Amino acid sequence: MAETDNRNGPTRRAVLEGGVATGVLLATGIPVYADEPAGAVAAAASPTPAPTMPMSLRINAKDFAVELDPRTTLLDALRNHLGLTGSKKGCDHGQCGACTVLVGGRRINSCLTLAAMHEGDEITTVEGLAEGDRLHPVQAAFVARDGFQCGYCTPGQICSAVAMLGEARAGWPSHASADVAAVSVALTDAEIRERMSGNICRCAAYPNIVAAIRDAAEGA
Repeated sequence: MAETDNRNGPTRRAVLEGGVATGVLLATGIPVYADEPAGAVAAAASPTPAPTMPMSLRINAKDFAVELDPRTTLLDALRNHLGLTGSKKGCDHGQCGACTVLVGGRRINSCLTLAAMHEGDEITTVEGLAEGDRLHPVQAAFVARDGFQCGYCTPGQICSAVAMLGEARAGWPSHASADVAAVSVALTDAEIRERMSGNICRCAAYPNIVAAIRDAAEGA
C-alpha cells in the first residue's frame, strides 16, 4: 500500500516512486495492471539467466575448461573468467588495439571475436610470451627503449609487434611497401608505423615503440 499522509492522502514521495516504477516497467514492455499482486510484477521483471555452454580453450599452452554465455567475447573470457588481465579493454570496438592477442600466431582484436569461435585454437596472450623469467625479445626491447608510458596499450602493442615481425619475415607487403612483390621486407620506420597503425598509444610513445620494434627486428 502506498505511503499516506493522515491529512493529504499519498505523500509526494510515494507518488514519485510509484511513477518511476511504472515507467520502468512500461519501458521494458511488461504489462502493468492495477490489481496485479506486487510479487507477480516483480517476478515478471526479473531477468531470465542467460544460457551457458561448456568450452575448452587452449591459452598460453594450457587447456582451460570454462562455462560461458555463448555471446562472451574472447577478451571478456580472458579477463573476467580466466584472470588473464594483460589484454586490456580499451575502446571495445576494435579500433585501439589494446586487446590484441595471437591466435595461431596471427594477431586479432579479442574484443571483436567470440570465445566460442576459438575452441581448439592456440591462443597466446602477453602473459604467454616470456619463457619463465626470460622476456620475449620484443618485451625486452620495449623495456630497453622505454616504449611505454602509462603502459595500458603496451600488452596489445607487444602482441601486435610479435605477429607483425612474423608477417614481415614471411614477406607480407603493407601499404607502405615500395614493391609489393618483393620477397623480403625491409622494416624501415615507415614500414613499422604502417604495420602497427592499428595499435594506438594515447601517451604518444610512438618514437620509442618504433625504435623497440626495429631493435627486435634487427636482433631476430
